[in-house]
Amino acid sequence: MAKKEEMNCSFCGRSKSDVDVLIAGVTGHICENCIEQAHQIVGEQINHANSESLDQNFELLKPIEIRNKLDEYIIGQDDAKKILSVAVYNHYKRISAKSKTDDVEIEKSNVILVGRTGTGKTLLAKTIAKMLDVPFCIADATVLTEAGYVGEDVESILSRLLQAADFDVAKAERGIVFIDEIDKIARKSDNASITRDVSGEGVQQAMLKLLEGTIVNVPPQGGRKHPDQKMIKVNTTNILFIAGGAFDGVERIIGRRMNTSSIGFSNDTKETKIDEENLLQYIIPTDIKEFGLIPELIGRMPVLTYLNPLDASALRRILTEPNNSLIKQYNHLFDLDDVKLSFESEVLDFIVEKALQFKLGARGLRSICEAILTDAMFDIPSDKTIKEYKVTLEYAKSKFSNSQIAKLKIA
Repeated sequence: MAKKEEMNCSFCGRSKSDVDVLIAGVTGHICENCIEQAHQIVGEQINHANSESLDQNFELLKPIEIRNKLDEYIIGQDDAKKILSVAVYNHYKRISAKSKTDDVEIEKSNVILVGRTGTGKTLLAKTIAKMLDVPFCIADATVLTEAGYVGEDVESILSRLLQAADFDVAKAERGIVFIDEIDKIARKSDNASITRDVSGEGVQQAMLKLLEGTIVNVPPQGGRKHPDQKMIKVNTTNILFIAGGAFDGVERIIGRRMNTSSIGFSNDTKETKIDEENLLQYIIPTDIKEFGLIPELIGRMPVLTYLNPLDASALRRILTEPNNSLIKQYNHLFDLDDVKLSFESEVLDFIVEKALQFKLGARGLRSICEAILTDAMFDIPSDKTIKEYKVTLEYAKSKFSNSQIAKLKIA
């Protein structure tokens, strides 16, 4: 008798005895392994098509429209909003430009934001990313070290961006990365040292290609803990990098420069007055270089702007005016328990006064509010008889004086 011919998969060639399922077609067969691979390929193609359609539907707001949207969430900081709006508009206009010439190549407009803690650096970047509906991530520069040392590699920044984009590479490649505490990787000293500066200048050197635009092999789960994982290639050419830092001490550098340049008499009829309370408004790239950032890094982040320190009137407006203001947030929290919350005007002034006293900026407003309202938020949900709750100045002072934050020593 003739031997019965065994059926094989038409794609991989495996025989029926080597697979669990072999599906017959009109002119061929396919096994379950090839079906799974085909399903994965189809899924990737659909995701790529969706990414392209996202780019086609991407609506780029004009600089004035971006600034107006920022005004809804952020109080003051007009100069920073204006400069950031232009930088973001130019960056995404560069990406979406359909007619490209070989003669003119527009460079990236990465940004450095300089401002004291709690002035809104992170909020500015986060609000713009949300407004444009692009992937956004925050990376902390303090944990970065040179490759091979304890800490995180520079490439780990892009791992977070990939996660924010649900591992859609095309979508991540037009996202925004906010690098916080950029001042903490400043060069420690101008003098040559026996020990390597692995968390300072070494990190700055490693970031250069990333900021300028290159193809990076990104470990999706953080490379050092999972060395065998498959790398994902990400092109950083169209990723906007915004760096923020307090640059504590740069005001002394600015003041020294301003005093030096103001020696002697001026021919100007109008006398230029230096605002010593806000020297950051006079910052230039030279000051950042003297602080400890290398010239190559400054050159790859050409847009430099500052954020004003927040005074009492700005903090008062931050409490009540923005769409996501703290008072509106607490009102909504109490509304969810069917309780109407209200504050005496003097209470808001008290909160602002304490925020200025402790030099915590807008970030400190939340801590002070929590200290005042914690007991109320603990008791009220269990008491169904309370329908209205008014916070008085006496109550606020009493609760704040018993809190841990009130025991902090003011420098």
